[in-house]
Amino acid sequence: MSTVPEYRDDIGAWWVRDPAHVRQVLLDPETFDPANALTAVHPISPENLRTLSRVGFALPPTLANNATATHAEIRSVVARYFSAGMVKAVEPEVRGVARAHLRPLADRLRAGQHVDLVSGYCAEAPAQILLTMLDLKEVDVAALKRWSADSLELFWGFPGERRQRALAASASEFYAWLDEWVRRDIRDHSEGLFASLASLGISHTEVCAAAYFLMVAGHETTTQLVSTVLWTVASEPERWWGTAVDVPTAASALVDDVLSARSSVPTWRRVTTRHTQVGGVDLPAGATVLLQLTDTGADASLAFGVGVHRCLGVRLALLEATIAVEEAVNELPPIRVSEMSPPMLDLVSFQAPRRVLVEPIGQSVAH
Repeated sequence: MSTVPEYRDDIGAWWVRDPAHVRQVLLDPETFDPANALTAVHPISPENLRTLSRVGFALPPTLANNATATHAEIRSVVARYFSAGMVKAVEPEVRGVARAHLRPLADRLRAGQHVDLVSGYCAEAPAQILLTMLDLKEVDVAALKRWSADSLELFWGFPGERRQRALAASASEFYAWLDEWVRRDIRDHSEGLFASLASLGISHTEVCAAAYFLMVAGHETTTQLVSTVLWTVASEPERWWGTAVDVPTAASALVDDVLSARSSVPTWRRVTTRHTQVGGVDLPAGATVLLQLTDTGADASLAFGVGVHRCLGVRLALLEATIAVEEAVNELPPIRVSEMSPPMLDLVSFQAPRRVLVEPIGQSVAH
């Protein structure tokens, strides 16, 4: 298969697949601007734009979509919450949350039942950890998950008009809640994340935009990664429930394999600011570029991006995914997938099994 950039009519973008070319793009934000990173792939209709505008919904440049002078300061503030020290400190919480979700599933498996590892574990655990990292309390995790999934579909999917209307209503509800939450958190927690962002002198809208991105991407991509990793584990039972497996080392290697071959964030977008070339192909100014981050034959490092916009949550995501494997093998009886082709989340930049249905090995399974 050719790795020369090709134009994709389905999303109106130049598809860049060669890892060296992807690095070239990501390391040159002046030529390849991230301004379109959060732009809806499928245009939002005027009616639904009005729905969003009624609550002041806006995503000005802050983090993933920001190549302006404010990016470094905003990123520096957020990065403190995802530092190596903060991630190390939260490791016991990650293990505790994993065990709390997995043990009831283990009981059901030992009773001979099917269980879904996504709804039972992967869906909510990363959101709980994110809220701990950001010191955000009394958040309705179920509502946050629903809002986040709807936002991903609105901006990275191809919803029809009726579905887009529902998604826009959900995103508006989310943003209205977030707007109030940010105001209250700044008032009550002068040293918190949102207050720290506001202290930079950026607008309330910019603080909300950064919060919106964090409150969606900060857990949804990890849910997707952990779901993919556990589907892989359950698809290879002979590897994971053998007596000689070195679980910590093997778990880390498996996560790297998944990130390289089928990461939850397989692609990302940029837009050219001027006429340029990638791989000898001329790209005009204003061209949308779709970068292939995974399944490229490269190592796992591209899965989180490179350069000044590299994912801030990389350490936390790797920790959660690795612990998911370790604790699943420790807590669950031997299992295998009972659905080799699960329903998939399949958006432009996000992919994962929506369900990881498993059954105990060596028992008759109750349906």
